[in-house]
Amino acid sequence: MVLPPAAKVREAGQAVTFCCKASGTPAPRKYFWYHNGTLLEGPAQRTSGRLELRELAPHQAGTYHCKASSEAGTIRSEPAQLTVLAQGQQSCRAEPEPSLVELPSDCPQDDGGSRYYNVGRCPASPCPGGPAEPAGCGEESGRCCGVRRMELREVQCAESVLPIKVVAECGCGPCAQPRVLVQGRVTAADTGEPLRFGHIFLGGRKVGFTGYQGSFTIEVPPDTRRLVVRFVDAQQRLVDTVKVLPFDRRGGAVYQEVKMMRKKEPVELDGGRSNAIPLGESGGREPVGELLLPAGVFHRPSGEVFNGTVKASVTFVDPRDMATASAASSDLSFADAEGEIVPLRTYGMFAVDFREGDSGEELQAGPVQVRMDAGQVWMAEHLQKMKLWSLNPESGLWEEEGELRPAGGNRRKREERTFLVGNLEIRERRLFNLDVPEDRRCFVKVRAYSNEKFNPYEQLEGVVISLINLEPQPGFPSNPRAWGRFDSVVTGPNGACLPAFCDGQRPDAYTALVTATLGGEELEAVASSPKLNPNAVGVAQPYLGKLGYRRSDHEDPALKKTAFQINVAKPDPNNVDENNGPVYSYRSLRECEEAPVSANHLRFYRVEVDKYEYNVVPFKESDVTSWTGDYLAWWPNPQEFRACFIKVQLEGPQEYMVRSRNVGGSHPRTRGQLYGLRDSRSVRDPLLDNTSGACVEFKCGGMLFDQSLVDRTLVTIVPQGSCRRTAINGLLRDYLSRHPPLADNNHTGAFSMLAPLDPLGHNYGIYTVTDQNPRLAKEIAIGRCFAGTSDGFSREMRAGEGTAVTFSCQERPVGRESFFQRLLNAPAEA
Repeated sequence: MVLPPAAKVREAGQAVTFCCKASGTPAPRKYFWYHNGTLLEGPAQRTSGRLELRELAPHQAGTYHCKASSEAGTIRSEPAQLTVLAQGQQSCRAEPEPSLVELPSDCPQDDGGSRYYNVGRCPASPCPGGPAEPAGCGEESGRCCGVRRMELREVQCAESVLPIKVVAECGCGPCAQPRVLVQGRVTAADTGEPLRFGHIFLGGRKVGFTGYQGSFTIEVPPDTRRLVVRFVDAQQRLVDTVKVLPFDRRGGAVYQEVKMMRKKEPVELDGGRSNAIPLGESGGREPVGELLLPAGVFHRPSGEVFNGTVKASVTFVDPRDMATASAASSDLSFADAEGEIVPLRTYGMFAVDFREGDSGEELQAGPVQVRMDAGQVWMAEHLQKMKLWSLNPESGLWEEEGELRPAGGNRRKREERTFLVGNLEIRERRLFNLDVPEDRRCFVKVRAYSNEKFNPYEQLEGVVISLINLEPQPGFPSNPRAWGRFDSVVTGPNGACLPAFCDGQRPDAYTALVTATLGGEELEAVASSPKLNPNAVGVAQPYLGKLGYRRSDHEDPALKKTAFQINVAKPDPNNVDENNGPVYSYRSLRECEEAPVSANHLRFYRVEVDKYEYNVVPFKESDVTSWTGDYLAWWPNPQEFRACFIKVQLEGPQEYMVRSRNVGGSHPRTRGQLYGLRDSRSVRDPLLDNTSGACVEFKCGGMLFDQSLVDRTLVTIVPQGSCRRTAINGLLRDYLSRHPPLADNNHTGAFSMLAPLDPLGHNYGIYTVTDQNPRLAKEIAIGRCFAGTSDGFSREMRAGEGTAVTFSCQERPVGRESFFQRLLNAPAEA
């Protein structure tokens, strides 16, 4: 499905056109359209990828999807929602929705000490198209609800006033068209060695290479619903890997770590004799099966039989080895007879590479026999459904090659076993799979938060949630027998719903291991020991007990805290305690996606110790569409985000909070006006006594949102406590001297500068990174700042390397305020 229908909003009496296009061999020639799951009759609906509806009435609202078919099969699109409004009805209310931001600690807004302020937001919902809107396919730009007017207010703090811009009015306008990107790094699963200059394919089209460190950036084509990417090692040391990568349709970049399996060393075979290659014998395990190659089975692409020496490499991805899950290809899905993409449960996949011993030319083989040990199938119901599949590298879908049928046998004097046997033709370098379709499916609701408070308005968007389906050993839930499937979903404003295998009869038939990452940073799961707190986990008892929630460090506190495991117990429709999440039946996806935050859900959160950010113009970094064009916006360009950090060294017995205050410096429209504040606590250097370092963000100098004049932000760095500035980086001082005007640096308890327009680097103590994802830009810059280099990355502070300014801090006498405290209490006087 290359062009699925898109959601539309229309007024009653208007017309609408839905478009659908599928590709295949042979090309699909029949299209069928469905409204709320019911087939629409009429010859026009059977031959065209277009569905035109005129003089719309309210009863025509609902979901529409198409189905394309040919002799080769059927594929079905995702449903698109049509909203039909009454004439004159507003889809975008002028009054903004509530949206809270956290104010500085000295700015309480009520008697209860709350520091949250409602700045409002406009939902990015579609607006009805106008009468002049084009009716063709792929030509509709669309109109969306957005900010029409903002107003500046002042918040009273302790002896100071804080400016803040709030949304005053919403209205319809052109939809934002942010770039949608997937970024990441490709490495070998066993050694972590990067895939240097590997080939990247989208479908059958080559789109680029990985970098020297294995990095990649892919711009997602418009209308993409399923991003299928193939990574190829030009040196053929690693197995070609096909990944279905999640992305955020609203724009911005999502970061992914991609692992590739190393090819197994080839063995030499005599093509004129029968041969057997075991599948999954490594690690001292019993083989899952074997590949039987009769004499004369190898042939050149021309069809000529090859009986010489064959170099055969068969790499098996063994689901009994938990480490292989991250390196497995595709998302283990296939298109069924109805065209719906449904999941598979794997018992192992293998890549085959046959070559002539002398020339190294590729060989084909067939028919070969695949024998699978039935004793490795622990779910008896799967024995009758086991099939052989091959992976289509362009669609990322598995295609059926044949069935595996039971056949008893006593072979080579081994113990009596039962085998499942199937035949296979190997005509091209594909990945093959021993799988069963699994119809016991559910969805699991997961949300990510910016901190441990789990406030509904502090949810994180753009977080990649990954779920690996596990098959546990009875009685040993923490020691799974094998993994069976994996999925990844990106969180939106209402969390994420992840598909998972589940069972209504045995709650522990399937378990799930769930992780969360944001820009390569792992988020933390809620603790399960020493005491399980249902309020913190987000799921009420007794359902929580049935799920058996366990964080990854449940039995060993030394392990990481970044994953949790649950029994995927299918909810009992007759039990009221199980009908409010976090597990939903497969047919209840919409209920899962629209569930209120008060419903049961599982949680991750970001660990940020003593870190605070305040923007005068509110912006949610996880939602690029929340950007507003304003002279005081921290990020002036929604297509490209430039993060700037300064490294501060602090000599003293404690860790100290360091603030950057950022105001307009040289631009006539913003001079003296606040952009925002950033607080960051210093981190101790493990190699230096009484020394810590802080990486503090500041607003970069450069063009403002109108792209007409630059502003060199006036940045003031102020450490908390009795601190005295003792040194300024010589190169930074010289640069600022050569680029006047100079900021006033009379107070020894602070450091001020007009932000440089050049990116500088670690030699100056300034770290700058530009990216399409603001969080990723900041994470990379912080990693370089910690390391004290312009190209490294560390989470261990090196306070003495690559610093811009040094302060010496002492314990202040009792009753004496620090300059930091005076700045909070009386900024004008300070």
